[in-house]
Amino acid sequence: MQRPVDEVVGRTRVLVVDDEPQIVRALRINLSARGYDVVTADTGTGALRAIASERPDVVVLDLGLPGLGGLEVLAGLRGWSDVPVIVLSARTDSSDKIEALDAGADDYVTKPFGMDEFLARLRVAVRRRVAAGGRVDPIVTTSTFTVNLASKTVTREGLRVHLTRTEWGVLEMLARNNGKLVGQKELLRTVWGPGHDHGSNYLRIYMSQLRRKLEVDPARPRHLITETGMGYRLVE
Repeated sequence: MQRPVDEVVGRTRVLVVDDEPQIVRALRINLSARGYDVVTADTGTGALRAIASERPDVVVLDLGLPGLGGLEVLAGLRGWSDVPVIVLSARTDSSDKIEALDAGADDYVTKPFGMDEFLARLRVAVRRRVAAGGRVDPIVTTSTFTVNLASKTVTREGLRVHLTRTEWGVLEMLARNNGKLVGQKELLRTVWGPGHDHGSNYLRIYMSQLRRKLEVDPARPRHLITETGMGYRLVE
């Protein structure tokens, strides 16, 4: 007999992030019965750790988490991962939905929800993941410093390095494209916003600051490389 389409999923891994035990239990039972590999977390901090360590294919995320809220989890996650996120929330106001989608959620399901509808939305998210392919490693390690995209931190010789918001924006963009050339205009638009396409002097200043903080010899950088006339590259 042919299996239902929602059961033909291989070992797709789903991370369920919710602090309501009954919802976690219901999702675990229903997803496991259909062949999904289920991982759970009940806090925002735990969610980010699980995403980095477990590499789920889809995240089901409650907004009303203790401590680090769901929107903050989304903000931290979208700096280094494009994993599909289905928000699961009791908030029904359209402004909450818009805020979550703008923060990087792929879908929004309100509580209480029908399991059949939820599973259909989950299948759509899985298909998107398969179609997109590829993942970004949340930790980039060089011989002198380590960039953790999940926690938005940089360490050198085991000590945390303080970066300004703009310095982090530049480094994050390079780390997300580890080993690849990032054009000057792309960096300027991403970090400074539209209208700064020709501010290459900004980049020179901030790259110089980053090298002073992170490179052994800022005058001869080994990891934060300038590609003359084109852009910059982070090399492990």
